[in-house]
Amino acid sequence: MECRLGCGACCIAPSISSAIPGMPNGKPAGVRCIQLNENNLCKLFGKPERPVVCHHFKACPDVCGSSSKQAIENITELESMT
Repeated sequence: MECRLGCGACCIAPSISSAIPGMPNGKPAGVRCIQLNENNLCKLFGKPERPVVCHHFKACPDVCGSSSKQAIENITELESMT
């Protein structure tokens, strides 16, 4: 599955414990990443400073569902289970 451009769920719903440029302590769950632009696209995509955890995330139907709304709901639920 390819990421849905403009979804941004993986940059909003989960917590990220590693440092992100502009967010040295990572980000809490439900907080929009500072590197997510107004079109919900990662400003660090393809750059070496992009966190490893972000690089390793791969979109899949079980996590991303069939819409951005469903992706936020699924990732939020997974986050609450961990």
